[in-house]
Amino acid sequence: MKTAAATSLSPTGAQVWARARGALAVVALLVAAGITMAALRSDGGFGRLDPRSTAPAGSRAAAELLKDQGVSVHPVTTLGDALAAAGSGTTLLVTDPGLLSHAQQDALHHAMSTTGGRTVLLAPDRDTLLGLAPEVATEPPVPVRPLDPGCSLPTADRAGDAELGGHRYTTGARGADLCYPSGGAATLLRLDAGAGGETVLLGAPDLLYNDRLDEHGNASLALQLLGAHPELIWYMPSFGDTSAGTTPAPDDSVDGDGAADREDGPDDDRAGDRPGEESSFLDLVPGGWVWGTVQLGVAALLAAVWRARRLGPLVTERLPVSVPASETAEGRARLYRQVDARERASASLRSAARARLAPLLGVASADTHTPDVLVPAVAARLSRDAGRDPHALLFGPAPADDAALIRLADQLDALEREVRTS
Repeated sequence: MKTAAATSLSPTGAQVWARARGALAVVALLVAAGITMAALRSDGGFGRLDPRSTAPAGSRAAAELLKDQGVSVHPVTTLGDALAAAGSGTTLLVTDPGLLSHAQQDALHHAMSTTGGRTVLLAPDRDTLLGLAPEVATEPPVPVRPLDPGCSLPTADRAGDAELGGHRYTTGARGADLCYPSGGAATLLRLDAGAGGETVLLGAPDLLYNDRLDEHGNASLALQLLGAHPELIWYMPSFGDTSAGTTPAPDDSVDGDGAADREDGPDDDRAGDRPGEESSFLDLVPGGWVWGTVQLGVAALLAAVWRARRLGPLVTERLPVSVPASETAEGRARLYRQVDARERASASLRSAARARLAPLLGVASADTHTPDVLVPAVAARLSRDAGRDPHALLFGPAPADDAALIRLADQLDALEREVRTS
């Protein structure tokens, strides 16, 4: 079987490469950029303050130093796992206590008052402290910067100056240590908890970041706060924690300090504003995806503008071969027949007939398609016994079928011949 021979319009290999190399270069550049960014920012998909993350905002450096000191680090993402592992010989670190629901706060506060271990809360705000440390008040946050200990706590005294700031705390509780003050309020607060335990509040988590750990006394302070016990429970609250919607047990309605349950308290209107309880879909989408979508939209717009400019105006080119007019007319007629475009075909036949008849009858070109002018001029040239209605032929309705269309074409030919010979 013979293959169709290539015509003069078939692009050559060089032409195809010239057209495609620009797009291929852009694709290759995007792929290379994506691979490079992925390699530079790859941290196993872990987030901020994750002890497995090597990103600047991760905390793997602190976790590795703790392991070198013999501390076992256990990352968890659910409150159930965190409370099950907490005890008198453990340190419980809560990286984002603001994500905890009211029920989770009650459960965690009960555990803080009964287990006897150390609980470290990173940057808890006013609403969070109402459930976890109601005896602590907050002051407006300040920028993170190196601060002096300013207290007698041995841990802070050994660490020296450290990068703290963020939320600031005050309290009237007995035995509390207020350290690293800024503007009269502490950015590190240690409280005595029930059963011999203690609670530590840090106004900002920056000293635990990989890129901040080696500055000032950050490493010393972090290792002392998190390495006081042989077991460290690194709790990272997540939206997928099913305990977020549970209610506290009846015996948890009163906390370890005798504080009344907040079920009917004035702060219950915060439920709709807490990320751990009620969030829209956009709140759950990481910021990187939003920026990526915006960048893709801008790239698509630029590509559209680029392609539009490349198209340019239309140009006329000579055909490589001559096509007889009869073949063109036949091909167009076949296209009309395939789509049953009898109305379009009849309109084309009538328009062409009127254009040819008007000069023969002395009708102005502006009145060629005006029935009130053209029809009387045609009727004056026809014999009275012809029995043809020029208005119906030149301006009538579309034929109902193909046979009627053929009859119309024949009648228009006959009408034109009679006008020419009259």
